[in-house]
Amino acid sequence: MGLTSPERSGWSRRELLLAAGAAACPLAWAQVAPPEVVDGVNRRIRLPAKVQRVFPAGPPAAIWLYTLAPDLLIGWPRANRAAEREFLLPGVGDRPEVGRLTGRGNSANLEQVLALRPDLIVDAGSTRQTFVELADRVQAQTGIPYALLDGRLEAVAEGYRLLGALTGRAERAAELGAYAEQTLRTVRQRMAGVASSDQPRVYYARGPEGLQTGLGGSINVEIMDFMGIRNVAGGVPGGLVNVSMEQVLAWDPEVIITIDQIFAQTVRSNPLWRSVTAVKSGRVHLSPKLPFGWVDFPPSVNRLPGLWWLGHKVHPALFPEDLGQITREFYRLFYQVDVTPEQVARVLAGRT
Repeated sequence: MGLTSPERSGWSRRELLLAAGAAACPLAWAQVAPPEVVDGVNRRIRLPAKVQRVFPAGPPAAIWLYTLAPDLLIGWPRANRAAEREFLLPGVGDRPEVGRLTGRGNSANLEQVLALRPDLIVDAGSTRQTFVELADRVQAQTGIPYALLDGRLEAVAEGYRLLGALTGRAERAAELGAYAEQTLRTVRQRMAGVASSDQPRVYYARGPEGLQTGLGGSINVEIMDFMGIRNVAGGVPGGLVNVSMEQVLAWDPEVIITIDQIFAQTVRSNPLWRSVTAVKSGRVHLSPKLPFGWVDFPPSVNRLPGLWWLGHKVHPALFPEDLGQITREFYRLFYQVDVTPEQVARVLAGRT
């Protein structure tokens, strides 16, 4: 095939040189973020020429950033413990604690944030007006662009596309978003065929006594709500609450999901819980939590494998997949680490 001259192709010499440069340096071009991006609440975020340092406003945002662009993550809202760092990239999982701007126990003040010289602040989670106002206020006071992502499970794929645009990592964002979309679609399709009469009563137990739970609409049980699982406490809207043992006995759950290791180890020998159907039948399940919780704590993209795990525990016939394989694939793609069979077994046992 013969070469075509610039004149015959309709391209100028300058355009051809630019195209050649792009082909020679695809990575450099891919990393340049657009000058302005619309965030998850339709705020226009004007970006610097290149985003190289990103401050996570809270734990969910830190996990989003780590999975997409670990090199840009300045630090963690809470320093990771040794058991957690084992499942994260060396040199990234052990980055310093920088505090948090949102949520309970917000500990980072604006002077500290400015001292870290971030190019961008990212929050992921609720898009209520309170958080929009916080983003506007911090951005106005610091001059640092502050983007807010919708942290709901059903918005994960779109959130990755947005974060990819903010950080110049569109290609990897598309890969992670596609995994999320496929997972959410498959889980939703399987659960759509479950009749209400076939839904077991499920109780979500937090705390060493198991007497803290999430009401309907709580972000802490969003994974259950998304799957249409029958949360015994879901009839009343709200957040996390403490309940009485009498209330749990009245609910008499058939399945208990917990994130507390002490509760999981002691519930079978606790006389207060012995008459609960889930305890009698051995259906008390301790959720995986390394390096981050699969059901909750924090409620971020780490919950994606939790959909498979929860489905397997509540509706095992519908979710026969090998959880070990799901663990290996998710950790390789999202956490960018290869896990050994021993590590997989430890993750799935729910212990730290």
